[in-house]
Amino acid sequence: MGIMSLICFFVLIVFVLIGVAFLTLLERKVLGYIQIRKGPNKVGMMGFPQPLADAIKLFCSEQTYPVMSNYFMYFFCPMVSLFLSLICWLIYPMIGGVISFNLALLFFFCCTGMGVYPMMLAGWSSNSNYALLGGLRAVAQTISYEVSLALILLSFVVMVGGFSMSSFYVNQFNVWFFFMCFPLFFCWFSSCLAETNRTPFDFSEGESELVSGFNVEYSSGGFALIFMAEYSSILFMSMLTVVIFFGGDVFSIFFYLMLVFLSFMFIWVRGTLPRFRYDKLMYMAWKSYLPVSLNYFMFFVCFVLFLSHMIYWDILGM
Repeated sequence: MGIMSLICFFVLIVFVLIGVAFLTLLERKVLGYIQIRKGPNKVGMMGFPQPLADAIKLFCSEQTYPVMSNYFMYFFCPMVSLFLSLICWLIYPMIGGVISFNLALLFFFCCTGMGVYPMMLAGWSSNSNYALLGGLRAVAQTISYEVSLALILLSFVVMVGGFSMSSFYVNQFNVWFFFMCFPLFFCWFSSCLAETNRTPFDFSEGESELVSGFNVEYSSGGFALIFMAEYSSILFMSMLTVVIFFGGDVFSIFFYLMLVFLSFMFIWVRGTLPRFRYDKLMYMAWKSYLPVSLNYFMFFVCFVLFLSHMIYWDILGM
């Protein structure tokens, strides 16, 4: 069973990396049409081999190392970032339950909480003021939205009565949580945008202010690994959103269509909205999302206690 689990996880990671490659192509195509241009269409038929050409170009380019950088940290931070974003996929509800976490969402909390460290250390180890500023902004950004993100997730943990991904599938046979918790979906989705450093919350990578932010000193392979980690996180957060709000039936084609649509929404937001001002994110996270998520959390706790109390008295009455 252990070897089978490793093989399944390896196959999953290979397909995630292929998905990451073609998500970059989808983004360039969608942004092209949003900006009334074609996007990549010269390589092969309609530009489909473009991700392969990008990968060859990036990984065959010369790797530069700043003379004054902390070499060890500078070299390993992109690898750690990609590793953390890929290991989150362990909680994917695989068909047949080859890898089954009873505490899947707890594992997700741990991994997503560690995601800020590679960014911070990459900015610090580059020994560049621009990179350091980007890393510091990433830390401040994480503190602001992750409290409400955790409370939203804990609300559903209380609702389904466990941390397992399969419990969301079991509890959404009749009605999706999307219809029950409509405002929470928008709080969750915008927090996902901040979690994956996407527009309008890409403060750690703000090109116009920070000259690309914490990754300004990276080139070729290191640069590619950082952005592979970002796009892998986009796919993962889309998958998690489908599981939490739309049933998470991995046997259905709807699951994968919804995953692709949510990934498209990340791109759509990037092509539509301008970047937020930094204090606006803080204000929104602390003054809007935190009260909403906290009130929903208290409501779900009271609702579950009420239901368990009613069931208890029904059993005694019988």
